[in-house]
Amino acid sequence: MPKAKTKAAYMISAVAEQYEIHPQTLRLYEREGLLKPSRSEGNTRLYTSDDLERLEVILHLTRDLGVNLAGVEIILNMREKMREMQVEIQEFVSTLNRELAARTARPQAPEQRSGLIPVVNARPPAAPGGASRRAR
Repeated sequence: MPKAKTKAAYMISAVAEQYEIHPQTLRLYEREGLLKPSRSEGNTRLYTSDDLERLEVILHLTRDLGVNLAGVEIILNMREKMREMQVEIQEFVSTLNRELAARTARPQAPEQRSGLIPVVNARPPAAPGGASRRAR
């Protein structure tokens, strides 16, 4: 039986050292819901590459842009919503493309090709003698 693919995981001390932050800062980010590291069987926090990417965004927002933790939470939530919306839009476009391909693939009867009603010349008849009503 093939082994399941595992992701690399880093302990809190390694992450804190790598990013030059105190381990309590990482615990605070977890308490605030900004990070959600997995846990080992011994309840040790384990940070995956996805967690580290998220941490880099948090550190960029706080260190470089001066955003407070409440602002970071809002920004991260908005980014997630935007990702979800992008997936929905891509699915919608794919559905439209499939529908368009299906419609162009099947032949249609001439009367079904256009859903438009033919336009009839609806101008009022010319006044007798060729004079326009407005000219009078």
